[in-house]
Amino acid sequence: MIRTITEALFSELPKDTLYHYTSLSGVLGIIGSRSLWASDIRYMNDSAELRHTADLVSSEVARRINEGHPRPYLLTCFLDWVRHRITNGHILFGASFRSNGNLLSQWRGYSAVGKGASLGFNPVTVAACAEKQQFRMGRCIYDRQEQLALINKVLDSVEVLADGIADGVEREIYHQLFEHLESDLLRLAAILKHPSFEEEQEWRLVSPVVSDYQHASVNFREGRSMLVPYIKFSLVSGDNGAVDLDHVYLGPTPNISLSMNSMKMCLAKHGIRPDRGIEYCQIPYRQN
Repeated sequence: MIRTITEALFSELPKDTLYHYTSLSGVLGIIGSRSLWASDIRYMNDSAELRHTADLVSSEVARRINEGHPRPYLLTCFLDWVRHRITNGHILFGASFRSNGNLLSQWRGYSAVGKGASLGFNPVTVAACAEKQQFRMGRCIYDRQEQLALINKVLDSVEVLADGIADGVEREIYHQLFEHLESDLLRLAAILKHPSFEEEQEWRLVSPVVSDYQHASVNFREGRSMLVPYIKFSLVSGDNGAVDLDHVYLGPTPNISLSMNSMKMCLAKHGIRPDRGIEYCQIPYRQN
């Protein structure tokens, strides 16, 4: 049942340009390696996004128990399992895209000292690359009522899965049962975002679930306060091997003309000529 939910959520394909905000060093890395670094989603925003899903499950479990649900032990076992597995279980890697390539909030997050860009990727190319590498693309959901409705369906699936198993069994028996839901629950958690981030209108690219990181192509990069696991997502789909960009926004900078020129030169050097060119963001933003 939960598989049906995630398949439906990840069946929609983006139609408009997908923007990826990054630093200038990120631009060099992306066009040089012709790939994106898809980070372990537990390390994105300090795992707050996954905790949001756990909080939604907690809210719905509490509501069902308060309304006299006949199997409170099952529900509390599931909640305990979710809280543990969502940050300590299988790994899902993700990369973020925005529908809007020119947001002040994003420039503030990615343009340290005016060094940022928003790379607008061709959505058809990204979708083709995703299919080739068994990644999935999903539009993030911000509406709390829609999120709670999805979590309710997950809890319904838990009840169906546990049908025939008497309440009061060892928690480990339930936990083994819940493992059948883990991969799809992770995919769902990857696109349930706190309503306060709705401005971003994010699309998230998610990897196949990794259960054994030691034998997977997992690398590590330096994060703000810790090492962050990541895997590479290739952006090459055509025969020419160039990254397919629709458009580029240059972030706020005190040297507009020179920065625009060097960006054009750099992209051209790598065989990249965005269909809609390179544009300055025109946002008067200053970091103190």
